[in-house]
Amino acid sequence: MIDLHCHILPGIDDGAKSVDEALALIALAEEQGITHMVATPHIHLGIFDNSMTTITAAFNLLQQQLALSTVNLKVRAAAEVRICPEIMWFIEQKQLPFLGRYQDMDVLLLELPSSHIPPGTDKLISWLLSKNVMPMIAHPERNRELQAYPERINLFAQSGCLFQLTAASLLGDMNPAAQLVAEQWVTERRYTVVASDCHSVLRRPPKLAQAWQRVSELTDIHYANDVTRITPALISSFLFND
Repeated sequence: MIDLHCHILPGIDDGAKSVDEALALIALAEEQGITHMVATPHIHLGIFDNSMTTITAAFNLLQQQLALSTVNLKVRAAAEVRICPEIMWFIEQKQLPFLGRYQDMDVLLLELPSSHIPPGTDKLISWLLSKNVMPMIAHPERNRELQAYPERINLFAQSGCLFQLTAASLLGDMNPAAQLVAEQWVTERRYTVVASDCHSVLRRPPKLAQAWQRVSELTDIHYANDVTRITPALISSFLFND
């Protein structure tokens, strides 16, 4: 399986706090059957002020240690970007790392706030698409406005956005509302990919294998494979094509 959303770069956000914890998370992921991971540290202005420079430095540090380990899993780096007006400047300046490519467009992992859909989100998405950037909405099932009004995901779907499900949401590790809407959208086959969004060994470990099982129960193994293997491989292929 291929994990397109995880917080394994050490010491730069609320994910792995050290190289040792990063390596432990990667080892757990490998036990799950994950062969490739794209690390997606937060870029959240004022909270996690990461940049391509800080992400590259943390990635290089992790890669050095991986080279000394027995781990066979491959890691690359992108980012999870919190929605804000400054995204337009970052895009214009080519200062955001992309998750991959889909339908000849760069894929940006875009995070909504947990509480609501900010005014102007539709305009930002239209702008991104005009710049050949495809937004992938990170864990929409965790947004409380979408939990209350699940049909509002159509606003994003009609624009052509992609959707990423966090495994822990589907498994009930977040909250009942997130699990409920996640199950609904899985049944409706709304999601493009399922990812672990792992942060820590004890608090939020990777559970992609368990999510694959649950998706297959709600739909079938073909869709479960699509969202954990086939489509993630398609999106991330240029990152790993070396």
